Amino acid sequence: MAAGEGAHLGLFLCGDVMTGRGIDQILPHPSDPRLHEDCVTSARRYVELAEEVRGPIPAPVDFTYVWGDALAELARARPDVRLVNLETSVTRSDEYWRGKGINYRMHPENVPCLAAAGIDCCALANNHVLDYGYAGLRETLATLRRAGLRTAGAGRNLAEASAPAVLDVPGKGRVVVFAFGTPTSGIPPRWAATEQRPGVSFLEDFSAETVARIACSVRRIKRPRDVVVVSIHWGANWGFEVPAAHVRFAHALIGAGVDVVHGHSSHHVLPLEVFEERLVLYGCGDFVDDYEGIGGHEEFRPDLRLMYFPVVDPATGRLLSLRMIPMRMRRFQLRRASAEEACWLEATINRESARFGFRAKIGW
Repeated sequence: MAAGEGAHLGLFLCGDVMTGRGIDQILPHPSDPRLHEDCVTSARRYVELAEEVRGPIPAPVDFTYVWGDALAELARARPDVRLVNLETSVTRSDEYWRGKGINYRMHPENVPCLAAAGIDCCALANNHVLDYGYAGLRETLATLRRAGLRTAGAGRNLAEASAPAVLDVPGKGRVVVFAFGTPTSGIPPRWAATEQRPGVSFLEDFSAETVARIACSVRRIKRPRDVVVVSIHWGANWGFEVPAAHVRFAHALIGAGVDVVHGHSSHHVLPLEVFEERLVLYGCGDFVDDYEGIGGHEEFRPDLRLMYFPVVDPATGRLLSLRMIPMRMRRFQLRRASAEEACWLEATINRESARFGFRAKIGW
């Protein structure tokens, strides 16, 4: 049964969606391009780098442009809930976080680019949401709220940052999204939300105490026909190895009542696992970004992307099916992957996921 049919509940998940910096520059309302990086002083340079390897990028583009062929796949799958990790601040603020080195922002008037893909919920517990400070985070939250987007993982205080997003799916159930960020992904500890300070929902470790705290939150809110998703920003940008601590933590989350673990931070796809009939995505890779033209790490094929379409039984939380659609980033636009690229992704996923007993046939 396809996602969106009957009583089964379909999701769309992907990796990092970074619509700031170079992407922001080609949208209708670009921010001031000034950057504070060691080697690059203008966001326009990232557009130029992409153009040097792929050819001219039209600007301004319309709000659908960056999604490209992904829009047709979304229309075909008709997922009930679309969840992304939004890895940028959405603000006019110029008060960048000093000393961080890389600061992403998208102009608030460009937020319709998220609506163009029908995004329902943005996980915000990542290492770029406070790139323009606490004022920038407040504006990000307010802008997304005005646009009708739900958020999880960041807030104006600890209670708000810790609260899940709850998305009703009429006739089927609810999707409950918790989002957490970890220091392993580069989130500064000072970004942790407190009772008096805005910030992210921050996990200092993967201990049994941390699991117990999450389990308590899940028990308080979960009711029959709820699908609970934990979206977590963790781990290094490069490398296929999944730390043993991540595996133990994912398994413990499922034991605590979580139905889907949505991991991200890696710049390329990582292994998958189905554990106790629940889906674990250890790292979804990037999905939208301005990294095209930046050299290095070619062995990981970071220009190749995956769209994940799991279908879950809301009565039990069991994974019923999973479709993965391969894409590639070209001229800041998602396009269908070639047959060769799809085969590379399939072989890589299966090689790296073999340790978890997972094997897939990627759609093309």
